[in-house]
Amino acid sequence: MTETLKQIVLAERPAGFPTDANFRLEEQPLPTPGEGEVLVAVKYMSLDPYMRGRMDDGPSYAAPVPVGGRMEAGAVGEVIASNHPKFAVGDHAFGMFGWTTHGVMSGDMLRKVNPDQAPIQTSLGVLGMPGFTAWAGMTAYSKMKAGETLVVGAATGPVGSMVGQLAKQAGLRVIGVAGGEEKCKMATETFGFDACIDHRGKDAKAMREALKAECPDGIDIYFENVGGPTLGGVIPLLNLHARVIVCGMIAWYSGESDETGSMPLQKLWRHALVKRLTIQGLLQTDHVSRFGEFLKEVGPKVAAGEIAYVEDVAEGVENAPEAFMGLLKGKNLGKLVVKVG
Repeated sequence: MTETLKQIVLAERPAGFPTDANFRLEEQPLPTPGEGEVLVAVKYMSLDPYMRGRMDDGPSYAAPVPVGGRMEAGAVGEVIASNHPKFAVGDHAFGMFGWTTHGVMSGDMLRKVNPDQAPIQTSLGVLGMPGFTAWAGMTAYSKMKAGETLVVGAATGPVGSMVGQLAKQAGLRVIGVAGGEEKCKMATETFGFDACIDHRGKDAKAMREALKAECPDGIDIYFENVGGPTLGGVIPLLNLHARVIVCGMIAWYSGESDETGSMPLQKLWRHALVKRLTIQGLLQTDHVSRFGEFLKEVGPKVAAGEIAYVEDVAEGVENAPEAFMGLLKGKNLGKLVVKVG
């Protein structure tokens, strides 16, 4: 067994879009698990847009990664040493180990993963936090009804693709928004969306026209993953009593702005009043008690092929920064994970 681990730490906070200078690869002695702890050799780690926010030291719903601290991430791997009664050597476990080849954590903070039920990396995507986020938001807040129209941004990502498939199964018309012809084709052919709009090169006005063509009866539900011109195109098309579920704003995470970002608040507030909108923020941490229900409902659908998923796999923890920066620019195709070992 190797005697060291490799990890990526936050070298400095980014000023705008992240660069290589914000990350540093370090090597450390392999930790020894203490009482009640488990040592895991990471096989796959997740890369997600929320990690950009953790790099900043500003007000948020979670503490930032400290400078010099390991980058945060959910990861899954094999137990190689255990002092916890629920985990044996050879078991597979999910935990927030971070950008690393190995991690030690209290067994009470880990979730056992059964590799016989689904590939273990699905615990990072379709059967993990992204899939659960989509399911929790749709079941708790969407009030979806057959015949309604739903629009979702980042349509081929692990959240957007789950949102769209759940809505289709409930009888809704589903319109995705994605970047590029390949992703739009995936949205319709792999995930079964009714249509998908390529947002590239479109300002808010152009997005509004494209959305209007696909949503002639307006928009009843908007699942917000992106912000930017997509949001600007959606707002005027929202129907009476429409629901907006705010999950993410990747277009603005690194300080970028656009005409929608500078929209006067009074204009948005008037839309909310006149259309009697429901605007609901979504954090999956508010719904963790329902995770078992999610797995019970969605797990069999994934196994039966009723819920599709696509994974984009990068190789090696040392390549995580490059893959992450690509994610923020929309270069990934499906759920982005890093194969560590």
